[in-house]
Amino acid sequence: MDRRSFLKSAAATAAAAVPFSALVARVEAKVKPFGGGYGPLAPVADQTTGLPLLHLPQGFSYVSLGWTGDPMASGGTTPSSHDGMAAFRSAGNHVRLVRNHERGTGSPFSGAYYDGGASGGTTTLIFDGERGELVETLDSLSGTIRNCAGGPTPWRSWLTCEETTDFTTMPHGYVFDVPVDEFGDPTPIRDMGRFSHEAVAVDPISGYIYETEDAGLTSGFYRYVPHKRNRPVEGGSLYMLKVVQAEKANLGASYPNGITFDVEWVPIESPDNTASNMPGNFVWAQGQALGAATFARLEGCWYGNDKKIYVVSTNGGIGQGQIWEYDPKGETIRLLFQSPGASVLNAPDNITVSPRGGLVLCEDGSGEEFLHGLTVDGRIFKFAKNSVVLNGQRNGIIGDFSGSEFAGACYSPDGKWLFANIQSPGITVAITGPWEDGGL
Repeated sequence: MDRRSFLKSAAATAAAAVPFSALVARVEAKVKPFGGGYGPLAPVADQTTGLPLLHLPQGFSYVSLGWTGDPMASGGTTPSSHDGMAAFRSAGNHVRLVRNHERGTGSPFSGAYYDGGASGGTTTLIFDGERGELVETLDSLSGTIRNCAGGPTPWRSWLTCEETTDFTTMPHGYVFDVPVDEFGDPTPIRDMGRFSHEAVAVDPISGYIYETEDAGLTSGFYRYVPHKRNRPVEGGSLYMLKVVQAEKANLGASYPNGITFDVEWVPIESPDNTASNMPGNFVWAQGQALGAATFARLEGCWYGNDKKIYVVSTNGGIGQGQIWEYDPKGETIRLLFQSPGASVLNAPDNITVSPRGGLVLCEDGSGEEFLHGLTVDGRIFKFAKNSVVLNGQRNGIIGDFSGSEFAGACYSPDGKWLFANIQSPGITVAITGPWEDGGL
């Protein structure tokens, strides 16, 4: 019996209080060999500093850029806590990187800011892809809190997301639009919801914007439908994902790889609440009341590979993470990969899709931190390891940062460079090499 027939049969014969487990499609776990990679990892010296900041496969090299404390064109210094990021084509062979800084209260570092008591925001880096070097760093938006991830848009901007619902002198928990070539717009997009935002992905076909929520076991997956295409700031309608025929489905539980659910969307009537004492689950609770599904911490979100949306549940499954694939055309969500243990994948966070179809996962667990590759048929491999230990060689920074998370993975438009951030002490790296030899 196929999945849709099984669900219909279960709904027709079961009582109203049928447990969700009875509605789950019967699929076999498909265990794939761990392969598709580029071989063993070994220390490789950074071509900017000469320091062995990363372990990489043979044939790959990298440069570091945009360190915390480096000068910006404005005269200020590069802020810390590098996180989500996207790359855009620019004049000549240049690439513009719009990069988040997951900072809290304090003073804004940019002339364009939302709240004078907040120090998070974005910077914009101009990278020369031909020479493999940074041209300059610009401040682009500040006055926000905990800018964790976000997503690139078809209208050449970065939607930066606040992973908080804090209230300082102003309410936080919003999405802001940062044009690639200009200062960001410090106007919160209130109709996209006030909640603990993580990432977004724009479907260029429909114009819909998909949003993830990182709020523990009160995390939802949302769809924002703008009133005007490519103009989300002008308002729209917010919806939350629901599994068909399964009220309040727990998609953070453990499932076999390949399981697929039909989905629909329930409306969120009140996406915004500017009260200082707003409950952190204000938006999620509205969706739950209508039977929407819950995930275990949703983080990364990226569009690619034949019109799919890839979504990361950092603590899903047995607690080590899941990668979901949402199909907007078929209105289904499929479990692409569930980590069987920390040694394979330990709490994935940001995600991107390579120009060749593979997925890059940024690890944010405990202990050693890796960039992983994942093929769409479920093969996973380690691609890069954080080995940052500093003794003041750059901007006086001292410490062992090898346990700091990877974030912000994204490819240059020509597919030659993979950019990523090491959140602490705050370093951006640009990696290049024989991509065609493996799954990325």
